Amino acid sequence: MNELRSIARLKIHPGKLEEFKRLAAKCMESVRTRDTGTLQYDWFFSRDYSECLVYERYRDSEAFLEHITNLGEAMAALFETCSGSGEICGTPSPELMKALEGWPVRTYSPYQSI
Repeated sequence: MNELRSIARLKIHPGKLEEFKRLAAKCMESVRTRDTGTLQYDWFFSRDYSECLVYERYRDSEAFLEHITNLGEAMAALFETCSGSGEICGTPSPELMKALEGWPVRTYSPYQSI
């Protein structure tokens, strides 16, 4: 299973919602126009707009690394408006795990699927 799935959990800082939305749109535009292996990239707000979940799917670890590289400054700016953590489901490459060092990300290995 080369495909990776990810969930990013973002807590928006008080008073930063509009800036968060602007930067989220910038991230989405980057994914649409630059990523070649992103299969899913869906953003969801909590009812009170204090949190956001991002569901992501990547063809493989290389596609995930490309995504991180492409977002670069936009992602750095986004994390000025929120804090976050994430989960990756699948088997990330050693290169991807090295790129994620220091990030609050947990990995989950495949067990069963249909």
